[in-house]
Parts: sequence; C-alpha cells; structure tokens
Amino acid sequence: MLYGQIEPLLQAVQKPSRYVGGELNMVVKDLSQIDLRFAFCFPDTYEVGMSHLGMKILYALLNAQAGVYCERAFAPWVDMEKALRDHEIPLYSLETFTPLAKFDILGFTLQYEMSYSNIANMLDLSGLQVLAAERGEEAPLVVCGGPCAFNPEPLAEIADLFFIGDGEEQMLEFIELFRQCRAEGLGKEDTLLRASRLRGCYAPRFYEAIFDESGAFLAIRRLRDDVPEKITRAVVQDLDAAFFPKELILPFSDIVFDRVMLEVARGCTRGCRFCQAGMLYRPKRERSLKTLQVQAENLLSSTGYEEISLSSLSTGDYSCLPDLVRSLIRAHEGDRVSVSLPSLRIDSVLGETLQESRSVRKTGLTFAPEAGSQRLRDVINKGVTAQDLLSSARDAFEKGWSALKLYFMIGLPTETLEDLDGIAELARGVTAEYFTIPKEQRPKGLRVSCSASSFVPKPFTPFQWGAQNTIDELSQKQRYLREKLKMRGVEFSWHAPHLSALEAAFSRGDRRLSRVLVRAQKLGCSFDGWSDQFKFEAWVEAFKLEGLRYEQFAYKEYELDEPLPWDHIDAGVTKAYLKAELERAKKGLTTPDCSLNCQGCGMARILKGACGNCA
Repeated sequence: MLYGQIEPLLQAVQKPSRYVGGELNMVVKDLSQIDLRFAFCFPDTYEVGMSHLGMKILYALLNAQAGVYCERAFAPWVDMEKALRDHEIPLYSLETFTPLAKFDILGFTLQYEMSYSNIANMLDLSGLQVLAAERGEEAPLVVCGGPCAFNPEPLAEIADLFFIGDGEEQMLEFIELFRQCRAEGLGKEDTLLRASRLRGCYAPRFYEAIFDESGAFLAIRRLRDDVPEKITRAVVQDLDAAFFPKELILPFSDIVFDRVMLEVARGCTRGCRFCQAGMLYRPKRERSLKTLQVQAENLLSSTGYEEISLSSLSTGDYSCLPDLVRSLIRAHEGDRVSVSLPSLRIDSVLGETLQESRSVRKTGLTFAPEAGSQRLRDVINKGVTAQDLLSSARDAFEKGWSALKLYFMIGLPTETLEDLDGIAELARGVTAEYFTIPKEQRPKGLRVSCSASSFVPKPFTPFQWGAQNTIDELSQKQRYLREKLKMRGVEFSWHAPHLSALEAAFSRGDRRLSRVLVRAQKLGCSFDGWSDQFKFEAWVEAFKLEGLRYEQFAYKEYELDEPLPWDHIDAGVTKAYLKAELERAKKGLTTPDCSLNCQGCGMARILKGACGNCA
C-alpha cells in the first residue's frame, strides 16, 4: 500500500496532518462497488483547500451518488514535494492513498490565477504530462471549473474540459454522461465531444486560437461544426433547492476558515464595475431563512464547531440578515456558537445585526470602501459615501468592536494622488469615531487594519479593456500610502506589485500562456501566491522562452471593438452592457442597484424569469 511508503516521510515535514486523511466525516466507500473515481484537486495547501466551500459542496454531492467516489488531493508543500520526488512517490488521494494517475477524472478548481503553476506541478508530481495533447488515452480526464474558468484560454492546452458557471447541476450531468460513454466503450475524444454539448462545458481541443502576423489575438475558431460557437454558462436557478452538505470533514489541524460556512446568497445586485464575481454570478439568488437554519443545525451537529460564517458577495444585503443572525444565536447560544459577518457593505443596516452577533462572542468585522474619494467610488460604482463608513464604524465601536478591517484598491482607472489621500482621510475619520465615544464606554485596543490590494482588470467587467498600472506605478503608490497612513491605531498592508502584474497577465491572457506555465513549472515555479515562494525572475524567463512578455498581457489596453481571448464564453452580461458601464464610469456616473430597476445586463437572455426585475 502506498501509505507504507509515505509514513516514513511524515516525520521530516511540516504539518504531517496535511497528508494522511482519516479525518472525522471523511467519506469511505467500498471500492468494489465503485465504477467512477473522481479526484478533487485543490491547487494549494490542505489548510487553504479545506477552507473552500465549493470543494465541500462538490465532494459531498459526488459522494452522494451510488458508484461514484470523490477523493481529495492538495498541493504538497515544498518539503513534502521534495520528499515525494526524492523517493519517486506519485501524488495521491487522502482517502485511499491512490496515485492520481489511476483516477478516471481529475478536477481542479480555479479560484486564483496564481495557483495555475500548482496545477502544472500537481500533474507532473502525478507522473502525468502537463499538456493535454501529450497525455494518452489511459490518462485521467483533467477538468477545471471555478471563477477563473471564465477565461479558460491560459489553461486551454492543459485541461481537457472546462465547466463554466455553477457546478452543482452541471457536474451531475457530466458524470452521468461520462458513465454512459464508458458503458458504450467510447474513447476520450468522443466523450469530450459529447460533453462539449452540455451547457457550460468547453472542450478546447475542438477550437483553435488565431493570431495575426504580429502575434495579436484574432479569434477562437471552431474546428468542427458540431460544437457550439459560444459556451453559455450554467446557472443554478433555485439556490434554496440546490445541494448542500449535511456534514463537513473536520480537519485534525487548523485551517484558514475553521468554522461552519453558510452560503446565504449567490450573486449581487450592486454592479460594482471592478468586481468580476458581481458580474459572473448574476442574478442574485438567496437561500431561505428556514433552509439556512436547517443547514446550520446539520453542520454544527456533525462538527462541533463554535462559529458560523455567513458567506456571500454582500452578506449585509441578505434580506433576512437580522432574523437569521438572531435565530442562529438563540438556537445555539447554549453551545456558545458565534456568528461572523464577513465583508459587509458599509451602507447596510448594521445596528441590530451587530448587537445580535456580539451577544455570544465578538468576531471580526470587515468593510470595503474600495476607494478613498467619492469621485473614484462613483467611477467604480461602489455606491457608498464616507459618511456611510463613519456611521458603520461608530455603530461597531459602540457595540463593542475595537478592531476593524478596511479594504481598498489602488491602481483603479482614473486614480489620482487625491484619491489616495482620501484613503488616509477615511482611516483618520474611522479612528476619530472611536475617540468620540466616552472613554469609560469605548472598547479597549483600537486597531484599524487598512489593506490596499492592486487593481487587476478582469474579464467580463466594464474595466476588462483597460491596462493595469505598472509595477513601478503601484510601488510608488504603496510608498505614498505607507507615509500617509502612519497614524495611531492604524496598520497598513499591501500586495506585491510583481505578483499582481502576473495575475493580470493570466487573467486576460490567451492560449499561448499554457506553454508559459509548462516552462515556469520546469523552472521551479509553484505556490506563487505565497510571497516566500514566488520566483518573479523565473516567470520572466518562462515568458521569454516562449517569445512573450508578461507586459503585453498585463499592460495591454484593448480597443472596444478588438477581439478578446474570452469572447467565445457567454457569461450572461453582454458586451453592450459592459461598454455602456465603461462610458458611465468615464463620466463619473453611477448605475442604480439592479434590485430596484433592471439595468439590462443581458442575464435575462439565458435565464428567463430568474432576475426579479428583468423582462
């Protein structure tokens, strides 16, 4: 058994619990009753992957199917990778210690562009060829899904199939199709051809990328007439009826989000112009209060967790938020269960909800003003004011919070130094609200954490055509803010601009980047999202070896009528809508919340009746 080879390695690595499985609620099945084996591969460490709600949903969903066994695999940390390579042990699943090359399907989730090198590395560690064209008929199918799959082209020569959109129903359709194809004795090519006709499924081998003599992207062209010209995303219409697990695997060691997570809603009506998720997950769909109460009861009972996190793009906009928080706390206060409210909008009605959530234990509060000035918030359609933030901060301080997190972005379109000054002014204003509370009433230990991430233009947003700020520009802005935010009670953090440049390149890149990924993996690139592992010079060399530069993707400004590498994907929102929003941004005009009045984004074309205000 492979575990016998692995066990001696565990004594010499950090966190051996990452590599042994056997946790409470792990699914165990009789392999003699299994006809399809699926490995859910998360391209990051165990503690990051085990915090991801999407993995937990699909793991439970697939294992609820008779004859199907879904197992887990994570990217081994550098010490374990070295040990596996030194002893010639392939990457394996945690449930049965089966080498990944022996599975039928390997499924990777694409949450973050800078995890792509880990996908290449995990395939290589499994003894598989990284490029799809070089994997034989006996190799597993490599499938990818998640938000980054909406521009699949940088991985198009690596993955066999992409799932575009919501995965709960789409995955079951594909699994059933795969089993039918196997029963009929069909090979990989025919199986993928049939899969390409499922909604939201993109098999890149049936398409080619066209470039002109200068290397400019021209189009994605079908190689056969019996595959769709455009791939329309899959959408779960009724979130309340969608599958949700009754149990969660309880890890032996701490993970990033070590608590029950409830997805209260999917999608957002606000229309922030920088936010890819807000465009990709339209329309907004909510789970009912009763459904969430049952889900919370199931997951708390199966894990013993003492914290519930309410998850969505804008949790503060959930229509039953105060009632939900109150009911969860009252139902579980005997077990000292707390409720955390991540990423609240600063114009949400917070008072009652904050009071309820604090009654057991204070958890973190995060607000996202995004930009420092009202002018720039209007450009990005954030739709909140400085007074909204200050009022929300005061509410929090009055109800016992002393630590707040404020999220901003730098490098946004049209940004000036005055906009950066506004970030410092907001931070100063928040701390001033704290000191307006009488000393004997205010909570102790003021800490305002200001985080400034670097804006990355993303596909299917109004800013998809624009260039990212250069590394030098972002570095200058970070230095400027470091000086401006030297004030009592305020901490400042920022993202590495070199990393953001590569994120932009892979966010908006084309099919040629698959070869860059292969080169980068051979040059030792992995865990690029971890600052101590990021090898920027190796990436520059990988681009160079393919005759490319990261700058031509990250800093490219597209003309509005220019073809885009993701034009063959239909995410629901139309180009006409995105162009109109870009024009409004240039004029500093805001667009109303689409829950109040339909803005004609295009979603009604592909999901009739799902948008409450859409015709």
